[in-house]
Amino acid sequence: MVVSDSARPAWMKALLLLCLWDLCYGQISYSVSEEAKKGTVAGNLAKDLNLSVQELESRMFQLVTGSNAKYFEVNRKTGILLVNDRIDREELCESKMKCVLNVEAMIRNPHKLYRVEINILDINDNSPVFPDQTFVLNISENVLPGDRFSVAIARDMDIGINSVRTYKINSNEYFSLDMQSDSPELLLQKSLDRERESVIKLVLTAVDGGTPPRSGTMQIIINIQDINDNYPVFSKPLYKVKLHENAVVGTKILTVSAADADEGNNGEVTYSILNDVRNSGLNLFSVDLVSGDITVKNTIDFEDNPAVEVRIQAQDKGQFPRRSTCKVLIEVVDVNDNAPEISVTLLMSSISEDIKPGTDVALITVSDKDSGANSKVDCKILPPSPFKLQLSYKNSYALVVNEALDRERVSQYNVTVLANDEGTPSLSSSNVITVHVSDVNDNAPLFSALVINISVKENSPVGGLMASLTARDLDIGENAIVSYSLIDAEGSRVSNLMNINAHTGELYSLKSFDYEETKRLQFKVQATDSGVPPLSSNVTVNIFILDENDNSPVFLPPYSEPGSVSSENIPYSAEAGYFVAKVRAVDADSGYNALLSYHMTEPKGTNLFRIGTSTGEIRTKRRMSDNDLKAHPLIITASDNGEPSLSTTMSIEVVVVENMYSVQPSLRQVPVKKENFSNLNLYLLIAIVSVSVIFLLSLVALIAAKCYGTDGGFSSSSAPVVTTHPDGSWSYSKSTQQYDVCFSSDTLKSDVVVFPSPFPPADAELISINGGDTFTRNQTLPSTGKVRPYLF
Repeated sequence: MVVSDSARPAWMKALLLLCLWDLCYGQISYSVSEEAKKGTVAGNLAKDLNLSVQELESRMFQLVTGSNAKYFEVNRKTGILLVNDRIDREELCESKMKCVLNVEAMIRNPHKLYRVEINILDINDNSPVFPDQTFVLNISENVLPGDRFSVAIARDMDIGINSVRTYKINSNEYFSLDMQSDSPELLLQKSLDRERESVIKLVLTAVDGGTPPRSGTMQIIINIQDINDNYPVFSKPLYKVKLHENAVVGTKILTVSAADADEGNNGEVTYSILNDVRNSGLNLFSVDLVSGDITVKNTIDFEDNPAVEVRIQAQDKGQFPRRSTCKVLIEVVDVNDNAPEISVTLLMSSISEDIKPGTDVALITVSDKDSGANSKVDCKILPPSPFKLQLSYKNSYALVVNEALDRERVSQYNVTVLANDEGTPSLSSSNVITVHVSDVNDNAPLFSALVINISVKENSPVGGLMASLTARDLDIGENAIVSYSLIDAEGSRVSNLMNINAHTGELYSLKSFDYEETKRLQFKVQATDSGVPPLSSNVTVNIFILDENDNSPVFLPPYSEPGSVSSENIPYSAEAGYFVAKVRAVDADSGYNALLSYHMTEPKGTNLFRIGTSTGEIRTKRRMSDNDLKAHPLIITASDNGEPSLSTTMSIEVVVVENMYSVQPSLRQVPVKKENFSNLNLYLLIAIVSVSVIFLLSLVALIAAKCYGTDGGFSSSSAPVVTTHPDGSWSYSKSTQQYDVCFSSDTLKSDVVVFPSPFPPADAELISINGGDTFTRNQTLPSTGKVRPYLF
């Protein structure tokens, strides 16, 4: 706790006071009057404590700081205790008989503590005070002499002799003052007469016992009230009236009146309906408080009350009111105001949807409180409804099933029964009977479709949720609780590949799928309800495996040998666009994941070659110069279009020679792998054989057509010619048509391209047969000087 500098001396003094408490030497008592002037001597502390005047200053005699210390001070030179502030005994001690202030005095070296008790003496400085300046007293004129009436007493803050001692009133002929247990009372000496004197005013005085005495006064106003000695009298003791039932609320039926012989409030009369058990019209009628008009309050029903008795009370407004009563008899005239009443008793809480027609469902009873024609009732049910009414006996009917029910179509029927009486006008009533239809297991679970297709990414984690198969059963309760199971397809165990939650229909994988191995799975799922007997249905599920980019591109021979560097020769005189080589790659994935693009990396500063991004053709970008190297290592990268993209690289070394004809052509020897014959080689072999067969059949058909179309001979212009191109493709041509058979440098895979004209123009469109390379309409054929003709 942190103590401020200003608070520290007080804190230290308080601590010192506690430490010296046991050293307190006796107690001194003084008396001083309240309101004593400042400087008034309360006592001589030096004398009473046996202290010399010299000790008072040397030993620092002083009063200890406290709540009462402000009222006194000590003179250190004389040792006299003086009044220092105004002292109000009533403020300090209120009305206590003894008011004492305790003050502590302390002397040092050694420390001693003295207690001084100062008794505050009361002086007569407060006058008696009444709680109110005026006291109003209402007294009836019929009170008897000797009656007493209490009045308010006065309060004096002083005590003892200075407090209130006596009371007195002014002289009058009606009242005297009597003291009972120090409480003043007015005693009636003479009978009052309001007509003679209606108001009496007295002055009550309270006097204390001080010297000089002080007093306080209060005015007493006595109002003499008139006596109500006359009763109200009705003009007739009995009133009679007729009223049609269903009279409009607020209709006035009659007026009662009573007179009072008194005057003023005693003669003013108010009316009310007596709250009496014999009063049957208490809730049906109301009476105006002042005028006595009786009006209809609620609907009047002849069947409930053919006659109504109303008791009216008249009361004056006197202080002590007087009352009288009269009787009003109201005869109710009947009208047809009751609609038929329909009572329904259900024979069963619900009916099964396979209930047979003709079965009773409920009993219906109709009645009407009216009589005669008004009580005759016709009953029917409103269409459409699968039920009908059959009359059992008078005003009693049976509700019967009339046709087959289907809970899945309608699970609850609200049958409206309508009853009409034969009154004029006719009244009707209706009652809605709610018939619940209970379920039987007559609906098999149904899936949302006959075939459900689900797509799953290959390499998905085992145990992943593939789909939620939900079948809906139109039944309810146990009949609608569906369980699910797998049905293995013929020749396969689909339960080894996936699992289905029997309760929710959630389908989970038990293995990771590979698109390259399996592209689609087909099986059936059966949904079975819990009814007795259970019903079931099947749905065909197709699982389509979506391809993921998990296979890198693979280069085809002769550039497929890993770690090998292939070599290609080009002449020094090669022009820009000279065909160098063509690389081919395949990707086991599908779609965009198998869409390949080719990129090339040259030695820094070469910038001599370019590669077709989609074709893989390597061509020169410019002519050779003397500054170019003779050998150019190229790094070819094949990248797929997957996310993320996968790629494969290979190396080709391009050697620049002076004369291509001086170079002995060498066959690229593709190393024969000792591996087993792969699927890819099998596909390539099938493709080559298919293309070759198509080519031979096309060639034979063309020759036969030519032979039958001429005189049996071939002209020089119709001789078929096969030409080869620098990129490794072959062309076959005739006088009327030319067929270009395009092969890559890898002879294991070829393309057949057909030119529809005798000589393909510069912008001829090349049609790919086997879907290999893609050629554009504006492709330019190689120069004839760079091909060698072969007779076919």
